[in-house]
Amino acid sequence: MKKVLIVDDAAFMRMSLKSMLERNGFEVVGEAENGDVGVKKYLQLKPDVVTMDITMPEKDGVEALKEIKSLDPNAKVVMVSAMGQEKFIRESVMLGAKSFIVKPFKEEHVIKILAQVMGI
Repeated sequence: MKKVLIVDDAAFMRMSLKSMLERNGFEVVGEAENGDVGVKKYLQLKPDVVTMDITMPEKDGVEALKEIKSLDPNAKVVMVSAMGQEKFIRESVMLGAKSFIVKPFKEEHVIKILAQVMGI
């Protein structure tokens, strides 16, 4: 089973993503409410893929992505953003994000992107 870490400051978004993923055969091994906690949990849990919100307190998703990629160049991170954050999405992809999902999202799209990123 593919292990996922969800990083998002909105508890509702974490719950929504978690139920979507679990319904589709993914194992959510952890959740983090900001980029700082996300980096720590990445190191601790070693997930197969991370969903990373861009706008968060403490450390935003772009900073957390940079840190994770510096610690593990093979990390698979999928950025999650609201409409209108194209600049951050472009920056994230240049920094090594494997893909992105724009909110509001549909379940089929999320599963398709994660499956592509993990090669399943």
